[in-house]
Amino acid sequence: MVFSSAVFLFVFLPAVFVLDRLMRGVRLKNALLLAASLIFYAFGQPVYLPLLLVSVLLNYICGLLAAGKYPKLGVALAVAGGIGMLAVFKYADFAVSTVNGLLGLSLPLPGIVLPIGISFFTFQGLSYVVDVYRDRSVVSKSFVKVLLYISFFPQLIAGPIVKYHDIEREIDERHTTPQETALGIRRFICGLSKKLLVSNAMGQMADAVFALPAGEIGMFAAWTGAICYTLQIYFDFSGYSDMAIGMGHMFGFHFQENFNYPYASTTIKEFWRRWHISLSTWFRDYLYIPLGGNRKGRGRTWLNRFIVFFATGLWHGASWTFVLWGLWHGLFSVLEDSGALPVKRFKGKLLGRVYTLLVVVLGFTLFRADTLSQAGAMFAAMFTGVGLDWTGTATVCSLLTPVFLLTLVFALLLSFPVAKRIQPKNDTATLIGALVLLVLCMFNLSAGTFNPFIYFRF
Repeated sequence: MVFSSAVFLFVFLPAVFVLDRLMRGVRLKNALLLAASLIFYAFGQPVYLPLLLVSVLLNYICGLLAAGKYPKLGVALAVAGGIGMLAVFKYADFAVSTVNGLLGLSLPLPGIVLPIGISFFTFQGLSYVVDVYRDRSVVSKSFVKVLLYISFFPQLIAGPIVKYHDIEREIDERHTTPQETALGIRRFICGLSKKLLVSNAMGQMADAVFALPAGEIGMFAAWTGAICYTLQIYFDFSGYSDMAIGMGHMFGFHFQENFNYPYASTTIKEFWRRWHISLSTWFRDYLYIPLGGNRKGRGRTWLNRFIVFFATGLWHGASWTFVLWGLWHGLFSVLEDSGALPVKRFKGKLLGRVYTLLVVVLGFTLFRADTLSQAGAMFAAMFTGVGLDWTGTATVCSLLTPVFLLTLVFALLLSFPVAKRIQPKNDTATLIGALVLLVLCMFNLSAGTFNPFIYFRF
């Protein structure tokens, strides 16, 4: 994490929470949260704090232009500045390596270190300027408010992506109650538990499989690694979103839900309405609809979808594996819409869920692979690696401990809406459950097994 996990959990967050409760007046609370957010970011990458501040200042000025006499100029500058920063800091190495591969050159890679959370705070700033362009009443004349909105530490480095008009009122006036605080703390512990107790366990198995040489994977190991990574990334990112939403409640902010049991989907289109909702909504509102959406004929609609999914893949990382992962989902979205896949016949049925999970698992196999050749080796093992390759099988079996198998069962159950039915309804039981999970997380942290969140890379 940006802070060490122990410092964040037991020093930074409690200190900010207590000071927030002691202060009277929203201006003082905002000043506290702003200072805490900047310290939080600077602790991990102080060299890039000026970049964050410049990004926010650019979007603030562009917002004023968009609300004034030069609306198109404001949007154009915001887009150019935001995309330009991403191009330099996130995609420079990717662009140079691609040119080297295509032209047989050996140009040196820039080797620029990726600023934490740049994809998230860039998109959040762009959404603010575009929203002001569409509705001038949304503009804020206060740079401090815009800075707090973009840099607020719970969602700064890994989302969810928040729109300004969703929390504008709460920046100016918010109230916290004991019930809201308790809800936020429980939600935070739930998210932390998803990460430490489930995601990390699934990640250990996935990492072991993806580290195997191509010829030693085998069908059993390949499917095990792919399924475990599919569970890992869900519990990793939904866990962070739960933590951010929980911290928001603790400080009087209400963020939108970011996941809604995506693995229960019966189509890929439904999957993207349930997975990383804030990002899907961002691309719909600020790319798909401006491109014309589905208003210009079927062919243009399909092209627009491919463009959006290409951008979605590229947003996740500077690698062709991410780009192809995005296009993979775009392909099935278009096939479903065209009628080439008879999804309407099995929508809401078991067959639809099996189809969707198969597409998702194969997609995340490509997403996780370090190279296209590794992805190809995994796919080959998954579908042609009949029989047992004892190296891969032995690797997997060595990790199939009773604790891991129990965690796997819970992970599968919690990935589907059945989790709602097994949640305790009694407040006392909920409190006891949260305390038990917190103790387990503390033991896990003390063992030094924490791994950074996957989405910190984006």
